[in-house]
Amino acid sequence: MYFSQAYQDKFVLSVLKEKRNGHFLEIGSNHPIHTNNTYTLEKNFNWRGIMVEYDGSFLALYKEHRPNSVHIINDATKIDYRSAFEANNMPFDMDYLQIDLEANDRSTLTTLEILNSTMFDTYKFATITFEHDVYGGNHYDTRLASRELLHKRGYVCVFPDICDHDTRIVFEDWYVHPDLVDMDYIRKIMGDNAVNYVPNSITGKSIRCQDIIY
Repeated sequence: MYFSQAYQDKFVLSVLKEKRNGHFLEIGSNHPIHTNNTYTLEKNFNWRGIMVEYDGSFLALYKEHRPNSVHIINDATKIDYRSAFEANNMPFDMDYLQIDLEANDRSTLTTLEILNSTMFDTYKFATITFEHDVYGGNHYDTRLASRELLHKRGYVCVFPDICDHDTRIVFEDWYVHPDLVDMDYIRKIMGDNAVNYVPNSITGKSIRCQDIIY
């Protein structure tokens, strides 16, 4: 089975206990297979979702390799997400939200703010992976702003400051919504990586994705 570069899909599948027929919103899809966080969900677990990508050169590959999903080629900050959800019969309780854009041009934070103002009153996501890319500079204070916003919406940051092989390259936070997941199981998989999370604090500890035990 193919897993994404930092095992985001493995995190989602573990939290949701290998759920089948789930639903996702993937913002910043890039290539439909390689380093993609939802390919395995769609291919092996029959998920479907909405894929958002600015680069139109991927569209033909989406149609070939991701036939279950809806493909929106547009600037993520210009999309009417509510209309897209309603048109495609997305459930109010969603399974996974990915935001993987560019922190340095504020598209990452702007897109999260759009979802907050137009979607989060109605739709919840069981899991979220949010790429803040703080290793490249604290652009627009994206890490702290996103943590405060999601905390106010009831999300729990179970794995902050995810990195890959290089612990200096901290790029992502992983969240769950307590209403939609088994929190006893969440505490179990957090294990020694558990963080008593306060939104305005910085843990000073990066967590390598491959060190998380599922």
